[in-house]
Amino acid sequence: MADRKATLTVDGLEKPIELPIYSGSLGPDVVDVRGLGAEGLFTFDPGFMATSSCESGITYIDGGKGVLLHRGYPIEQLAKNSNFVEMSYLLLFGELPTEEQYKEFESRVRSHTMVHEQLANFYRGFRRDAHPMAILCGVVGGLAAFYHDHLDITQKEDREISAIRLIAKMPTLAAMSHKYNIGQPFNYPRNDLNYAENFLYMMFSNPCEPYEINPVYAKAMDRIFMLHADHEQNASTSTVRLAGSTGANPFACISSGIAALWGPAHGGANEAVLKMLDEIGDDSEENIQRFIDKAKDKDDPFKLMGFGHRVYRNFDPRAKVMKETCDEVLAQLGIDDPQLKIAKRLEQIALEDEYFIERKLYPNVDFYSGIILKAMGIPTNMFTVIFAVSRTIGWISHWNEMISESYKIGRPRQLYTGHTERDYPTK
Repeated sequence: MADRKATLTVDGLEKPIELPIYSGSLGPDVVDVRGLGAEGLFTFDPGFMATSSCESGITYIDGGKGVLLHRGYPIEQLAKNSNFVEMSYLLLFGELPTEEQYKEFESRVRSHTMVHEQLANFYRGFRRDAHPMAILCGVVGGLAAFYHDHLDITQKEDREISAIRLIAKMPTLAAMSHKYNIGQPFNYPRNDLNYAENFLYMMFSNPCEPYEINPVYAKAMDRIFMLHADHEQNASTSTVRLAGSTGANPFACISSGIAALWGPAHGGANEAVLKMLDEIGDDSEENIQRFIDKAKDKDDPFKLMGFGHRVYRNFDPRAKVMKETCDEVLAQLGIDDPQLKIAKRLEQIALEDEYFIERKLYPNVDFYSGIILKAMGIPTNMFTVIFAVSRTIGWISHWNEMISESYKIGRPRQLYTGHTERDYPTK
């Protein structure tokens, strides 16, 4: 219930409009503007910069303080003490699992990692050099054609089964997208491996020789999955919720989220980081400084990718954890890569240069994740695919939260600026 009200006075209306004000458990208060429609008014908020489209109890972000909480737990604590499967349970069900609940949930995820054999035909319909994200968009939406036995979204059990299927099958589909792209045979998942290990096995092993999973890679991959699992009402999550508000099946909704994630301003940011490092090319101090100067020049189109964040006005808390992981991976693997030297120098400059400090342009999670993935030998075109694998749990958790409560079909309004009514010309 609202304990306060805002009063809006509009020229031309006989009396002020009273709008309820609601307070959440954390974060700023919100003004309920739904009553404006009855007065023939709408709010105007391009980019939804000041609009709450829903209530949610899943993730909380304080961009000013650099805080990210999942179901109340700080991301730093989860990254240190938990793993991706346990975090998936937390996001989906609201509480950390007991030991028994965790074992049951992990077993269910493991037992759903395979995909229908005929799905391989989907892949063969794509060009061999198709971008893995293009393939993933199609095959995830196509899951509804193979797993339509539990698609009654009004049933809690059906929603849960669909959620587990998506969490379990996304690494398999992602790895298949990579294998198809490079012309190698698909690898079946192995249920004796954990979530991150299984993904690496399907990505890198081949039938010709045994494959040993690097524990450093596995730990880093699990951390990457965790740090990208959910981020409140971002563009792709909002897309999933909007698609879900129509009553669409969960596979179609997740496919729409993948399409939104593909944009370079969203999930493609870590891929853009590597392209930027390619553009810089030379790791000499003079050359790096030249590009730093270009980034400071407002008339130069060059931008430093992977710095700053739309939400965070402080250091991205995920970036702190990702930086630690990045340092661990590079130190243990002993990699000497000119591109990585450029990245580390850019990081140092951004943390010391007053220009970046004043504008709070700190390295974000995409900057570090791109470096780690490159160090692990994962091709650049798979970066956003891996983001989609991890973000699936966030998408399906938000979808499930919305469907399990009272919701309305999404229908934004507009400020019309086109022609007024006019007559069709007669001859």
